[in-house]
Amino acid sequence: MLDYNARLNLKRRLRMDWMYTLSGFLVGLIVGVTGVGGGSLMTPLLVLVFGVSPATAVGTDLLYASLTKTLGGWVHGRRGSVDWKVVGLLGLGSLPASVATVALLKYLALDEKTLRGLVTGVLSAALLLTATALLLKDWIKKIARREDGTVYELHHRYLPAATIATGVVVGALVTVSSIGAGVLGTVALLFLYPRMPAVKVVGTDIVHAVPLTALAGMGHLALGTVDLVLLGSLLLGSLPGIYAGSHLSARVPEKTLRPILAVMLLIIGLKMVFYK
Repeated sequence: MLDYNARLNLKRRLRMDWMYTLSGFLVGLIVGVTGVGGGSLMTPLLVLVFGVSPATAVGTDLLYASLTKTLGGWVHGRRGSVDWKVVGLLGLGSLPASVATVALLKYLALDEKTLRGLVTGVLSAALLLTATALLLKDWIKKIARREDGTVYELHHRYLPAATIATGVVVGALVTVSSIGAGVLGTVALLFLYPRMPAVKVVGTDIVHAVPLTALAGMGHLALGTVDLVLLGSLLLGSLPGIYAGSHLSARVPEKTLRPILAVMLLIIGLKMVFYK
């Protein structure tokens, strides 16, 4: 028989698990409707609402993202809405950058306070950048077009190097903050490949995010900054949430939700700036 304190701790854990599951469902619902917001909402939610340490929130969210995006990547692959060459170029930059970032974190062996400050700082910057990118997404599309309808494009000679460099930045940012593979990756692709159809931009970005978040998440698992019980609770809610949201997406205008989500991320980002 469990003693009183053990029973009390078990009840608290079960109550928290259900709250995590409910949070996973709500975030999954938003992701299903808008296609964005997974890491941008989940990581700060774990930190600000549930008091999870920033490093553990990031590590857990990375594995959560890799598992939830796998299905989306598979669907896009089946539909042919993935530019595999661009995925490969992004991966050439992002995957080594992720490994190098994890190795650097392990080598530095930062104490908990310093690591918390580093992760929180990068997380705040990533949230503010993501919110800005969401607000300016349509404007970015417009400035890529000339008055005659043609688009400004980077010379094809420099595209591979620019794409790899983009992967390096995204890989490092995602590994430290769990944010960047979604909205920021999409915006980068809009700049680099303005002729690429929107559905292919989304598909390419999602497929690239799957191995990146999986590799970064496994790196955090090796560092000990992943809570597997928390991960299971989040997935229990998020998978049906994404399924339900994907069916609602056709009924809810994305142009209405995007500015609301952007404002939410701005507020959360500013709260993270002052988080201690």
